[in-house]
Amino acid sequence: MTSAITVLHRLMGRYTSVWAVDFEFTARPGELVRVICMVAIDLFSGRVVRLWADDLAKLTCAPFDTGPKALFVAYFATAEALAFLALGWPAPANLIDLFVEFRVRTNGLPLVHGRGLLGALAYFGLDGIHALEKAEMRELANRGEPYPPEERRPLLDYCQTDVVALAALLPAMVDQLDLDRALLRGAYMFALARVEATGVPIDAATWRLLLKHWARLRAWIIAQVDEAYGVYVNGSFTISRFDAWLLRAGIPWPRLPSGRLRLDGETFDAMALSHPRVRGLRDLRATLGKMTTPKLAVGRDGRNRVMLSAFSSKTGRNQPSNAAFIFGAARWMRWLIRPVQGRAIAYIDWEQQEFAIAAWLSGDANMIAAYLSGDCYMAFAILDGAAPVGATKATHGAVRDKYKRCVLATQYLMSAESLAVSMGCDFATARALLDAHRKTFTTFWAWAERHYNAAALSGRAVATYGWPLHLTNETKARTVYNFPMQANGAEMLRIAIILAIDAGLEVCAPVHDAILIEADADAIDAAVAKAQECMAQASAYVLGGFRLRTDAEIVRWPDRFPGKEDDPILAAVQSFLATVAP
Repeated sequence: MTSAITVLHRLMGRYTSVWAVDFEFTARPGELVRVICMVAIDLFSGRVVRLWADDLAKLTCAPFDTGPKALFVAYFATAEALAFLALGWPAPANLIDLFVEFRVRTNGLPLVHGRGLLGALAYFGLDGIHALEKAEMRELANRGEPYPPEERRPLLDYCQTDVVALAALLPAMVDQLDLDRALLRGAYMFALARVEATGVPIDAATWRLLLKHWARLRAWIIAQVDEAYGVYVNGSFTISRFDAWLLRAGIPWPRLPSGRLRLDGETFDAMALSHPRVRGLRDLRATLGKMTTPKLAVGRDGRNRVMLSAFSSKTGRNQPSNAAFIFGAARWMRWLIRPVQGRAIAYIDWEQQEFAIAAWLSGDANMIAAYLSGDCYMAFAILDGAAPVGATKATHGAVRDKYKRCVLATQYLMSAESLAVSMGCDFATARALLDAHRKTFTTFWAWAERHYNAAALSGRAVATYGWPLHLTNETKARTVYNFPMQANGAEMLRIAIILAIDAGLEVCAPVHDAILIEADADAIDAAVAKAQECMAQASAYVLGGFRLRTDAEIVRWPDRFPGKEDDPILAAVQSFLATVAP
């Protein structure tokens, strides 16, 4: 402990106390957390605070300093933040999450022991509680009340082992901490906990009705959608029937070298773009893949709450459970999102975010002008001479769609062969489109090559606010090329959520390049304007002053989150509800 104090005093002398903190709590799917106990240790003084839930509930703030001269340290801090929120305590002024900082140190690298606390300790050669013992104690914590006196002490002791581990882990990591950026990432973890606690409003009555008839619903959807295809037998996709349907429909389908049909999701997505008749079957397969066991986490108050798993992807994006999160489940399920009476929600997303990030970071004048035109895809077509000046989506929709697919393909280094399949065109047409992109946006491509070469030479790529990707021999070139757009998009979202929470907005969910907010129906317009300003300001922070546009869609009670007008899955669900609704 003495060496730890010396290191911490030298490198973080701005603080008078550094508190390592851990809570034990229980949380049922969709519900707010219930705090069990807490242990905190000041790494400077050695003071230990151990309190049970009933004592914690009597306090109006944390029983230790959380002001500007104190540092709060945790591992996966949304858990501790949720406990703070449940207890009604003010947020700590300075928070560092060692889970996030361990991700910063190792993102992209193989980890033998994983990225949990035990894995981080093992990475640095430090001892931790035995994994089996940890699992047993977590099972006890998850069991919930009541806890007799003989169980309370072991739980507090178990909680303290994690705090002691933090006290050992921080000195091992502190020499490589970028403190200011670590504090920014810590601020995001607390802001995201507020989002998790808010959750998404769901039509719980309809959800419970669907759950009651889930098996029948699945069969109904198959029967309704497959009527146009005839490829399912006893609820299972049949390759021979699909092959026969393709022959009847006159659709050439990509095949494996063995001659078998390609049936992966990417192939279905590509073919659905070029052959609209495939879309219903694509959507059916995707939906059934997510309809095995319903796991959508809906609390008793009708809110969808999940762990949003911040910083879990290589690009630093959130990775919540697709099964538990409404925006990760089958797309038709978003129709269940519905504000309660007197309330409204708004879905606000950045327009053409990745294109804009690429344009600004590369300094490509043509790309910047294309984005500023309001429709980068149409602008690309005009620059390439495929459409006249003044052309719009309404006047030249087919041309715009072709150039849009090319833009999206270049973001993932799609080959001409793959683009041809996606567009349902010949190889020469696809090749010409990709060449046109390189010719029109030459500055961008030169920048992309420099970025890739620099990353390959240094072994890492880094986003504006420090989120890194460490390269290995297994890292794909496509991942490296696309990293600046994806990682800076993630940085942008994190800052926007911090700003929105600080502005007093109710943020229900982050969704890739968008946020869902909620407000009273008569206040939603003002809330949207405030949120759009937060998102514009966030883009300016990440892109050195360049402010991106956002688009907002408002839903007031009794309306629902809008589904696609031609969604056959949603139509089948709605027809099913008509047969089972009271």
